[in-house]
Amino acid sequence: MERKWWTLIAVSVAIFMLLLDITVVNVALPDIQRSLHSSFQDLQWVIDAYSLTLAAFLLTAGSLADRLGRRRVFLAGLVVFTASSVVCGLSSSSLMLNLARGVQGTGGAMMFATSLALIAQAFQGKERGTAFGVFGAVTGAAVAVGPLVGGIITSGIGWEWIFFVNLPIGIAAVALTLARVQESRDPEATGMDWLGLITFSGSLFLLVFALVRGNDKGWGSTQIVAFLVLSLVLIVLFLIVERLQERPMLDLTLFRRPAFTGANIVAFALSGSIFAMFLYLTLYIQDVLGFSPLQAGLRFLPITLLSFFVAPVAGRLSVRVPIRLLLGVGLLLISVGLAAMTAVDASSPWTTLIPGFAIAGVGIGLVNPPLASAAIGVVPHERSGMASGINSTFRQVGIATGIAGLGAIFQHSVTQSTSAALNASGHAREILTAAHGQLSTLLESGNVSQIAHTLSPSARSALTSSYRVGFTDAFTDILIVAAVLALVGSILAFILVRSRDFVSTAEAPAAHEPEPAAAVG
Repeated sequence: MERKWWTLIAVSVAIFMLLLDITVVNVALPDIQRSLHSSFQDLQWVIDAYSLTLAAFLLTAGSLADRLGRRRVFLAGLVVFTASSVVCGLSSSSLMLNLARGVQGTGGAMMFATSLALIAQAFQGKERGTAFGVFGAVTGAAVAVGPLVGGIITSGIGWEWIFFVNLPIGIAAVALTLARVQESRDPEATGMDWLGLITFSGSLFLLVFALVRGNDKGWGSTQIVAFLVLSLVLIVLFLIVERLQERPMLDLTLFRRPAFTGANIVAFALSGSIFAMFLYLTLYIQDVLGFSPLQAGLRFLPITLLSFFVAPVAGRLSVRVPIRLLLGVGLLLISVGLAAMTAVDASSPWTTLIPGFAIAGVGIGLVNPPLASAAIGVVPHERSGMASGINSTFRQVGIATGIAGLGAIFQHSVTQSTSAALNASGHAREILTAAHGQLSTLLESGNVSQIAHTLSPSARSALTSSYRVGFTDAFTDILIVAAVLALVGSILAFILVRSRDFVSTAEAPAAHEPEPAAAVG
């Protein structure tokens, strides 16, 4: 077999492992919570620690790869990701797991930033299109089967193995890359944008930390206000730094084209709405409805399989209809799907979610392929690498801030709604006494079973039913917020993603190449 096909296999295996690890984690979160005695904030950080470091280091990793060599940085990313996966599986505390997840994100950034460049270097002409098609199918398959694989592993051998399985896969990918993948670099690459990295990552971390901890610390507390102000100051400094750089890691001039701005707004809205909601959908299906990880994975199939099968259709349509139509309609369907899920109440079966899952799944499939091409189709060919990296960064920022922001609303709402239901039940005093002042913490984390066994049968029933009422009330609140975000993204897609902003195929042969984060938000 020719070397170029080995390159495609090595990159595809590595990215399949990476994407699978993202999607399987959601289904394992309730088991992780019980095993490590995690708080609700700890669960948010399991996802956000990864998304934050991936978003923060993605553009930097691309610049580093251009300078040091893409194969070298890809290999380093593989090693970091594989080693940190083992540490994730060995974690004995939430802090240890979340720190390891943060390191995983840096490895993921190195792999994301170099994967398409390695394929583009190995293939030319029509074969390059074939290679990108295979790569896109692999990424879509990873997302489609992720929840089911996560459910099988978690139910069968334990949540730790969703991380341990990366060890043999990672070792095989490293060996294949060393043996078969050629090195490439950019001879015109310059030094690292360290100031940009520090200001951007610092701003993002402070914002997410404030959103996650705001309910506990108090939104008017000195710490939370200071973190929000510092986040704003750092993002302003980041924009100033990037504007003054000769070769910035984020070229602000690209945003002069409305279509480029629109594509990145769509990326943020997609991830901040439906993909951020996956955490809360998982908690609802497992903690409230009582399904096992495997049963939960099966119930996600309507949304994942529909998005997988619709995506190729959208890819073909993107060369026949205006991309703004696919992006706008896709996000509109996601908004409608999220709104349809608000039909759930305390007595609903899981099937109440199916119409919303189906509509949102079609919407995801419509958005992903044209979004990947729109992100780089509106810039000159030589800027396509940076444009793809920026779009991936907006996706990860959307997930990180979406989970944190929705979580802040959820925490406040679930406590208020459950407390109101408890007061109406007449058992509030007994339950508050059993909780020893920790009722709010137990409600937010879903660990009401910790005190349920100490209660009288009638109080236990009141607590269970009140929590179910409180959770579904809070759940529908954040579904509405996510639906509004998707709707705003849809409107802006129709307004900003103009056909006249796209460069011609002759000028930008990479305009329809997919980008590695396209399927995961």
